[in-house]
Amino acid sequence: MKALIVIDMQMEMQHRIEAGRDCVNADAPLRIAALAGAFRQRGLPVIHIRHRDENPASPLHADAVGYPPMPCADAVEGEAVFVKQTSSAFTSTDLARHLHNEGITHLVVTGAVAGFCVNSTVRNGADLGFETTVVRDAVIGFNLPAAGQTAQVIFDVTMAHLEADFARLADASAVMAE
Repeated sequence: MKALIVIDMQMEMQHRIEAGRDCVNADAPLRIAALAGAFRQRGLPVIHIRHRDENPASPLHADAVGYPPMPCADAVEGEAVFVKQTSSAFTSTDLARHLHNEGITHLVVTGAVAGFCVNSTVRNGADLGFETTVVRDAVIGFNLPAAGQTAQVIFDVTMAHLEADFARLADASAVMAE
């Protein structure tokens, strides 16, 4: 069975976009909302991953304005929500056990951020034997100003690495047509 995985679509991502930070797929929230609707309509699971940082100064601390989910990532009743403290959604949660218990073998991954938590989760999932599709136009990527790298360069390299050995890439429209 397939499940949609929505990684770290929290208000901090919206705040970065609104602040004008160099990013790829600023409109990913629209695609994620459409994908979630399509999965729900087909009776397929939508699983939400949220990042919580223990540092009170972090924008992803539980009390911070950046912590709540974006509207596209609001869970509906009965949907699983996993809160992680690591880059990979598998490392600090019971996500793998949940997927196995539910008979989920194919992950359709969306969310934030391409070069970090999406990358880590996809690679870890592949190592655990999950078939994975990354919805390329429903993943947000940001620049790394300190490294002098643009969002597009980081995104393109990350997607190339994932496609080379860990996942299939597809656009949201193709996933919804499957």
